Amino acid sequence: MKRMALCLFISLLALPAIFANNVNNLLPKPQRMTWGCSDFKLDKVRLVTPVLQETLKSFLEEWGGIVSEQANACVEVKLVPSLSEVPLNRNEAYRLAVNYRRVVVEAETETGIFYAFQTLRQLVYQSGRKGYISGCQITDWPAFRVRGFMQDIGRGYLSVEELKREIDMLSRFKVNVFHWHLTENQAWRLESKIFPMLNDSVNMTRLPGKFYTLDEARELVAYCKSRQVMLIPEIDMPGHSAAFERCFRHDMQSPEGMKILKLLVEEACSYLDVPYLHIGTDEVEFKNPSFVSEMVAFVRSLGKKVISWNPGWTYQPGEIDMTQLWSYRGKAQKGIPAIDSRFHYLNHFDTFGDLVALYNSRIYNASQGSDDLTGVIVAIWNDRRIEDESSMLEQNNFYPNMLAMAERAWLGGGSEYFDKNGVILPVDERSEVFRDFADFERRLLYFKQHWFQGYPFTYVKQTNVKWNITDAFPNGGDLDKVFPPEAGISASYTYEGKTYGVHPAIGAGIYLRHVWGDLVPAFYKHPLENHTAYAYTYVYSPKMQEVGLWAEFQNYSRSESDLPPVQGKWDYKGSRIWLNGEEILPPLWTASHSNKSNEIPLGNENFTARPPQKVTLQKGWNKVFIKLPVSTFHLPEVRLVKWMFTTVFVTLDGEKAVEGLIYSPERKK
Repeated sequence: MKRMALCLFISLLALPAIFANNVNNLLPKPQRMTWGCSDFKLDKVRLVTPVLQETLKSFLEEWGGIVSEQANACVEVKLVPSLSEVPLNRNEAYRLAVNYRRVVVEAETETGIFYAFQTLRQLVYQSGRKGYISGCQITDWPAFRVRGFMQDIGRGYLSVEELKREIDMLSRFKVNVFHWHLTENQAWRLESKIFPMLNDSVNMTRLPGKFYTLDEARELVAYCKSRQVMLIPEIDMPGHSAAFERCFRHDMQSPEGMKILKLLVEEACSYLDVPYLHIGTDEVEFKNPSFVSEMVAFVRSLGKKVISWNPGWTYQPGEIDMTQLWSYRGKAQKGIPAIDSRFHYLNHFDTFGDLVALYNSRIYNASQGSDDLTGVIVAIWNDRRIEDESSMLEQNNFYPNMLAMAERAWLGGGSEYFDKNGVILPVDERSEVFRDFADFERRLLYFKQHWFQGYPFTYVKQTNVKWNITDAFPNGGDLDKVFPPEAGISASYTYEGKTYGVHPAIGAGIYLRHVWGDLVPAFYKHPLENHTAYAYTYVYSPKMQEVGLWAEFQNYSRSESDLPPVQGKWDYKGSRIWLNGEEILPPLWTASHSNKSNEIPLGNENFTARPPQKVTLQKGWNKVFIKLPVSTFHLPEVRLVKWMFTTVFVTLDGEKAVEGLIYSPERKK
């Protein structure tokens, strides 16, 4: 108590704005942290550091600090022999101590200093005209040594400027791997000077003429290194190689194809100063049994380590340097380091429910990394054509998902793998799982407001959005007469002599059945085809107001050739929604084709790709009522049926949740 009182007294003397500190907003959350008794004022500062001199100097000056050798206040950086209290990944670990007159940063490596600097960035706040660093003591390290993201620019294309923007921002949250999937059936997007025809538009079936020069690639590698990000280029072989075959008229696995491929790999490696080359090996028939081993040996002879997909070619320990696991069939092998990407495909993710799962879920069901488990890479696969960079990021909820991964991979832990109720928030708001996610969501939205202005960031608070959802009953009877939109629903009801229940749920997006079916449990433990459910809530508005509505009932994957819904219908399942008894009809769909094709982009079918629908909330309680039928889980128009709904009220520009609303099925304020 005496120490607490002393700290408070010193703080009040030193900083009238002490309560503006940012200690509780850090993302990812540090492993060990205590709140300090005073904050560091960025005024005249003496900087002592053996590394990152200009970076730290610019940081201090940006927030009003004046670097001076005569200053009493000091920022001191030390490279120390050992952080003995850190249990793993010491090369990325750091210690940080901030008080009124001194900031001390300690790490074994420059990488650790860099991550301490990222934490300092988040600890800075402004009071009046001065900047301050929140007082604290932190000892921090990553639970997993690989924390990355993948962009499939073989099927799509993102400009170098956009890739830099992503790398720069995510490195601030300690993301340390960028997986660059460069080649695909549609195009070979890395320049070749020895075979320039490979990049000719005639050999690209999507976004012709879009590729990266070797100089741009080298520049991007350097950009990553300056932010402690490891770039992993992928040249997919021998599958996903139609672009190669169109150009050279040889299968990669043929003797002629292998000669050409080796020249291409050698050329790429001469420009790409990276430790690893990813060689793919997935989704292909192996016609040449010596292809993979010969290519691995060749890549290693160029001084690179090799990564390969699993499932793919089968290796014994020592035959490959790392595997990357995809689909539920991917298996880690003892003696071969593995990256978990099995349930981490953002292109299938729903905006709200899957973010909950990504945050809750342990990486390969482990609480921390090991020699055989390196970490995680989340991926965006652009099987379907999307040309607009912003839309690609919005529809895949890129930044919110990446921040969820960044915290989970740094902090470790998690409540489960994707094998329980990870996509559904607990209705017990006192539970540890709910409180952890709510705290993450609060910090996520803090950074959305303060760091992500101008970035695609389609997420609003959902931990306050509460529903009642009925047990699903067999199709064939229409219970709209029993449950009209303007009426309430009791705790149970009877249909054809059978009693059904009503159960609570929390979230802006609710999966009744997950996109991957029984592999990832959702609201219904045993969802059945040909059933209908109802969901409802009441929304209290302190005034009559026009607001925006985010609503959808099939989140369309960015990797499927699904047809758009027919005009006037929300989806192919027959979902409907009412507000205060008045049915809300869908917008005019911009896509209207009736032949499935990955080359025809969808338009506004996902709510992230359209402005919110304008609706009116009356002062007081407003009823939202949703009908959710499903026929088959294998519709001819949609390959991955998502029995789900998204409903939340936002500002008309879609930037924020509407303030002051209360979502309560029981109409409780």
